[in-house]
Amino acid sequence: MHEKDIVLDVLGSVKSSLAHYATFISETAHPTLRQTFQQMRDGDEKFQYDLYRIAADKGYYVCSPAANANDLSSVKTAFCSTGSVSC
Repeated sequence: MHEKDIVLDVLGSVKSSLAHYATFISETAHPTLRQTFQQMRDGDEKFQYDLYRIAADKGYYVCSPAANANDLSSVKTAFCSTGSVSC
């Protein structure tokens, strides 16, 4: 397995675990356990960002180009028109 594949696989795994932390935290009633999950999540978020920076610097991970102002405005208008959020 190549380094790029390993890095991208780890990034995907960490992303998945971060989604699970949200469930664990929101469903935990014990304050100490909840705090432990929050600390674990915070550590994984830092690790994920650090690994992402390494991957981006090596050209393993390329972000989508930034959206222009017109695209952002169109998305905001469509999102706000659903009525499910206040804008």
